[in-house]
Amino acid sequence: MKVHLVAAGKYHDIDFARLELLKLLAELPEARTSVASDYGDLASLAAADLLITYTCDLLPDAAQTEALAAFLARGGRWLALHGTNATLRFGADGLVDTPDVAPAFTGLLGTRFAGHPPIAPFKVFVTRGDHQMTAGLRDFRVEDELYLTHRTAEIDVLLHTGFTGSCPEFRDSEWDEPEVPVLYERRVGEGAILYLTLGHCRGHYDLRPLADFWPHPQRCSWNYPVFAELLRRGIRWGLPQSG
Repeated sequence: MKVHLVAAGKYHDIDFARLELLKLLAELPEARTSVASDYGDLASLAAADLLITYTCDLLPDAAQTEALAAFLARGGRWLALHGTNATLRFGADGLVDTPDVAPAFTGLLGTRFAGHPPIAPFKVFVTRGDHQMTAGLRDFRVEDELYLTHRTAEIDVLLHTGFTGSCPEFRDSEWDEPEVPVLYERRVGEGAILYLTLGHCRGHYDLRPLADFWPHPQRCSWNYPVFAELLRRGIRWGLPQSG
């Protein structure tokens, strides 16, 4: 099994997330993993069975987006995590915009990040219990960033939450959404994308240049056994023999 891991981006403790994902991959002796800090290693992508991305505000260029589409078309599987679909721009008024600057990329993913309320506990509901990712799971609570997204394609929601309220840091601030995707699957060609929005993490120095020091490191869903279980299931979902 060949895995290609892209872990990079802004405002998150990417080193922590990368290490935790590599630890989980090390549980599978048959997995051989290449690691990159952007989407440019097209040779490793072409050779991979599974692509894993943990990024924020990191966009592929046109050629790299085409390579991602080709990877999926020929049967590749993509485990996209947390901020993979996020593009952030800071306005002069201090609000965060999430512009639609990469429609081919977010159209491939099936969603585009739009904002989140302040980190707080919320409940996640099992939408479909008949999928290998959710079989035997019960509804659970986590403390994390509750990702709000705009759908850009058809998706099959497996876990969801709901949110009515305000995201005061974001331009797209007011929401009333009874079904917010937390985990979904999207079939593309012979392949598929599995997107899990949980997994925020931040260390002391990850907000630079916006802030020199963040006083309270955050691990959010990484503290919860159910998140590790979802990641393990996602990696198994990406095995070549998975159905």
